[in-house]
Amino acid sequence: MTMSVPENISGSGGKEEESEDESEILEESPCGRWQKRREQVSQGNVPGIESAYLAMDTEEGVEVVWNEVQFSDKKVFKSFEERIREMFENLMQVEHPNIVKFHKYWLDMRESRARVIFITEYMSSGSLKQFLKKTKKNHKTMNVKAWKRWCTQILSALSYLHSCDPPIIHGNLTCDTIFIQHNGLIKIGSVWHRLFVNVFAEAIHGNVHQHRDEVRNQHFFAPEYGNNYAIDIFSFGICGLEMAVLEIQANGDTAVAKEAIDYAGQSLEDPLMREFIQSCVRTEAKSRPTAHDLLFHRVLFEVHSLKLLAAHCFINNQYLLPENCVEEKTKSYDPNGIMAEINHRNRPGVHLKYSHVSPLELDKFLEDVKNGIYPLMNFASQRPHPIPRALSLSQEQMETVKTPTPEPQETETRKVVQIHCNLEATEEGTRSHLSLFLKMDDRLHRQLSCDVLPSDSPKDLASELVHHAFISEEDCEKLACFLEDALCKHWSGTSTSPTAMAVMY
Repeated sequence: MTMSVPENISGSGGKEEESEDESEILEESPCGRWQKRREQVSQGNVPGIESAYLAMDTEEGVEVVWNEVQFSDKKVFKSFEERIREMFENLMQVEHPNIVKFHKYWLDMRESRARVIFITEYMSSGSLKQFLKKTKKNHKTMNVKAWKRWCTQILSALSYLHSCDPPIIHGNLTCDTIFIQHNGLIKIGSVWHRLFVNVFAEAIHGNVHQHRDEVRNQHFFAPEYGNNYAIDIFSFGICGLEMAVLEIQANGDTAVAKEAIDYAGQSLEDPLMREFIQSCVRTEAKSRPTAHDLLFHRVLFEVHSLKLLAAHCFINNQYLLPENCVEEKTKSYDPNGIMAEINHRNRPGVHLKYSHVSPLELDKFLEDVKNGIYPLMNFASQRPHPIPRALSLSQEQMETVKTPTPEPQETETRKVVQIHCNLEATEEGTRSHLSLFLKMDDRLHRQLSCDVLPSDSPKDLASELVHHAFISEEDCEKLACFLEDALCKHWSGTSTSPTAMAVMY
């Protein structure tokens, strides 16, 4: 962008004038909340978006990005209008701490213009690519803990997208579309990329396929470039490799060669890290692991600390607690009071006092957990997130699919080796609360709970667990028999231990 500055203004005065020009309000949203400025911003290579401007959210008092998608023909735009509204409404349902937030959209068909305007979160600290370049320029190496934290956050976002029902494929994951904030929070942008490529490719002004033709980013895309999660895993693998080595060397302006990727991978000293990356960039798409599987890879997997588990529990139930409860609670404790102790037989024990915990550090940690820096992912996969089908279907698919049909779910392959069942009557008396504690054959645990009625079928309950990939198909009949026995004894009142039962397979 070229700024025009009057000749009689120089020095700091010229900079102030330029700053005023960039902050000039060019346009407002119909509701008046969003104000578009003159300053243009870059938020990654997003095909179809010809211009993105800095804007102000007048309600929250924060900067956001004003994105514009120009349509080449107003008549074509009108024919797409219903589909546009449907898909942008779907985008507003995507909610994850490691995904750039989509705030609002509206259509503009005034005069001869035909465009879609949508507001997204502004990532002020820049892209991961920019951060890696600065790190390399300062002759620094990547910290392994930071690398693991970044990978976990990216995989957390991908696992969320891929577990939506139906799955959302990103399709444009590069170090340019991953953003990093000053506090270490990672967010992936351009989630709406698939919308433009699948549905509006011919209608949008400009070439939306240009991103794949850009030489410097070609190595991020899987050779098959299909419409399944495997293409995102390949792209993530290249991102993970670049994060580890800071830059994969290219020969001048040409594309990064496969040999350069192989050399960068072999240069990794940690064999687990090397195996992790190589599994993502396998040529055969079917042999690549899922995002959820990668979170359990040995290079990333760790048992969550009690501190992190408690922080997530606190954040998830914060709405039940009074405001500033942490601050008020810490004030009421005696600093010399002992909150925990570790006893040893042959040497003095360890006393942990309240004075050892800084309230400021605790507040910062809770804020980091809330923002998504430390996702809690080393547990069973969550139930599929219901997102309308339109988000992940191509134009051809949308024309052929008239009514929603069930999408294939991920299946559980681990066996259940032990079950604990707990049944407690609720205050209503008409239903009971069922808690299941499942121990899997890899020694990991899974805890499930729901309310049940006397009319509920044990077989249906077990089948539902299979459908949502909580248990394997082979365990369905065994679990149904176990539930039938437990529920029968519970409802009849003949169980000698109505609130705790167990079975071994």
